Amino acid sequence: MSLPHAILTALLEKPSSGLELTRRFDKSIGYFWSATHQQIYRELGKLEAEGYIRALPAEHPARGQKKSYEVLTAGRDELARWTAATQDPKPLRNTMLLRLRAAAVVGTTGIEADLRRHLALHQQQLAEYEEIQQRDFPPGKDGPQVRLQHLVLRAGIDHETFWIQWLTHALEEFAELPAHERHN
Repeated sequence: MSLPHAILTALLEKPSSGLELTRRFDKSIGYFWSATHQQIYRELGKLEAEGYIRALPAEHPARGQKKSYEVLTAGRDELARWTAATQDPKPLRNTMLLRLRAAAVVGTTGIEADLRRHLALHQQQLAEYEEIQQRDFPPGKDGPQVRLQHLVLRAGIDHETFWIQWLTHALEEFAELPAHERHN
């Protein structure tokens, strides 16, 4: 149920066409709630049918013109209801952790190399988040909306920092395994 709420959030921040929304989604909300362009377009249709959003009238109607959408009162009310509702945290599901558990039984072939690859990917993502933080949240830029947006970014930074630390530790553990137990 979260994708429609992610779209409502993005549209409340700025009314957009589907194409503009997918581009913005890729640069912000998509960092923590991913969706394909097709899923976004499908949800726009559903949200419009439910009366949560509407297509804005075109200034110069033309065939094939992209529609821009805005959130209606019912959509804002739904987003406020969803935001205020309680939700339990989701249990951790991570394929790498499961693969490590399996490697303890069947051998470690390929795992160490993939741990290194994951470490590089998390380091790259952390660098991107830190660049966004420096660009979009300089000292002195304050206000409730900015503080909450920065808090979301900080969660991403902390998440990537955790994985970098954990992967570094995992690779140190691999280095200490006896050679006959390391199948790389």
